[in-house]
Amino acid sequence: MTDVLRRVTDRLTELWGEPDARAGVTFLGAERIEVARYLDGELVRYVTLGMSAAPMADPTAVLADPVRGPRAELVLTVRVGEGPGHGRLAEVDTVLRPLAVLAASPQVEGVVVSPGASLDVGEPLWRGAPFTSVLVAEPGGLLPDVELPEPMEPVRFLPLLPMTPTEAAWKRVHGAAALEERWLARGTDLRDPGRAPVALE
Repeated sequence: MTDVLRRVTDRLTELWGEPDARAGVTFLGAERIEVARYLDGELVRYVTLGMSAAPMADPTAVLADPVRGPRAELVLTVRVGEGPGHGRLAEVDTVLRPLAVLAASPQVEGVVVSPGASLDVGEPLWRGAPFTSVLVAEPGGLLPDVELPEPMEPVRFLPLLPMTPTEAAWKRVHGAAALEERWLARGTDLRDPGRAPVALE
């Protein structure tokens, strides 16, 4: 477990340097989940650390394989303005616990988090956010996979795209691909922490 997280941390350090901040949450019946914050100009990136320590197991399986299975960490990117003193950063930083809750869900609830899935936290993602859920996007664009020794699967970094309640409801009916196409067609800035819902008519 420690070696997996070390490889993940090394990959993040290679790309973004040391995190600007780091916090951890421990859940009953689950390993500790940490969330690292990286400041990149006007962008802030939050990355979970700990979700990949064990493979995600099929909830229908009788026995969970301790070695084989998909591994992932979650990545949320938000535009907050330049520098750590920007007023909105303190609000968005309250996303740390919701992100840790989502990252712990494979251990706590036995779910497999994969692209196209919706994850609902049941409350605003951060203080004052118009979003209560996220769409799990395809990995590979921002962070390359972290290869592990066979037979372990590589660790994938899954981007999270915040959804408003109306977008989440529309996605349940029409699917993830249709929602992403609508965002693209409307030029939606998915990193804007205060954006309005995309027009769905």
